[in-house]
Parts: sequence; C-alpha cells; structure tokens
Amino acid sequence: MAVANKLAYATVEEYLKAEETALVKHEYVDGRVFAMTGANRRHNIIAGNIFTTLHSFLEGTPCRPYMEAMKARVKSANCFYYPDVMVACDNSDDESLYTEEPVLIVEVLSPSTAAVDRREKLINYIKLPTLREYLLVHQRRKRVELYRKGDDGSWNLTEFSAGEQMVLESLPKGKMSISIDSIYKNVLNNSKIQEVQEEQEKYVLSGEEASALDW
Repeated sequence: MAVANKLAYATVEEYLKAEETALVKHEYVDGRVFAMTGANRRHNIIAGNIFTTLHSFLEGTPCRPYMEAMKARVKSANCFYYPDVMVACDNSDDESLYTEEPVLIVEVLSPSTAAVDRREKLINYIKLPTLREYLLVHQRRKRVELYRKGDDGSWNLTEFSAGEQMVLESLPKGKMSISIDSIYKNVLNNSKIQEVQEEQEKYVLSGEEASALDW
C-alpha cells in the first residue's frame, strides 16, 4: 500500500533566514527548497570568463555583474534562483540578498541542471519585467543559446557556435560584442569540446539521448 508523505513547505522569510547560514546554497520554488549541486572546474572557468568580460564592460555604469552568490527573485512565480552570472541595474544596497530586476541572466548547462535551465527557469525568468536576455552556455561544445526579448514583448532564440561573435543588447553603454571562443578560454581539455560535437553529428540520436548529451 502506498503511503503519502507530507511535503515540507517553507515561507519566503524562513528560506531567506536559513540561507544566510546554510553551508550549501538552496534554490526556492513556490515553498519547496532544493539543494544545489557543486560545479566542475570547466563550469567555473566558463562562468568566470563571462563574468570578467561583463565586469570590464560595465565599469563606470550603475549596473553590476554578479556570479553565483546573488539570488534572483521571480516574485510572480514565488521563487529564488542562483544564476551562474547575472547583471542587474537596480538601486539595491550592498546588503541586499537578492535582486528582482536583472537585465541579463546566464546559466552554464550541466547534466544535473540542463533540463531545469531549459524549462522551469526559462519559463520563470522571462516573467521578470526587466529581463532582456537569457543565455544558455554549453560546456561540452562551443555553443551558446541567446533568448532575447523583442520590442513587442515576444522572446526569440538565436544560437551561436565556435568562431562567431555574439552581441548583447541588454547592457548600458550600447551593445557589447563577445566572441564565442573567448567564453571557452583556458577551459581544460578544450580540444575535446569540438570532438564531442563532431562525434554527435555523425549519428542520429533519440530525443532522450540528445537531451542527455545537450549540455
């Protein structure tokens, strides 16, 4: 006989208070709290390359880049996430634990997060009124998916690969151009990234296989 287990529910206040002293970061989705898994070295290098480029570009502007430790709150979905990289142009003070006004969010895909980044987070992030661009960055191949909000409020997807330039339009000081290759600078075993892509293109994968490899 199946036994139903009552799911624990945390309020926003309980979550924020607990998160201040937690040894492991957690994300919050409508009352449920989920522990975050650790990231590998490649993941951190890629996120760091993006953060460094944004930090340099945004110097002297009211916008700030954040990496991993700052939460993004999607109030309309009652959730808090820790984006890998984020840019916000709000007036929050330095003691703020989160922002509700990011203009750019970046997630680096991994096996444990790719499905959430593509579905749940995409659905919730685009509810943010201030968000203009959402980047999904692959680890195993040089590929970036850019979701951009148009003037009519619709979201469009553009994909970039090795050797191409990507232009971000959500930042102050005009458009920022960034090469896809620079995102993967100093990544260990970088030569393997292209090899994996070439091997995948030789075969027709099932939907399940493609989903498992697409990060």
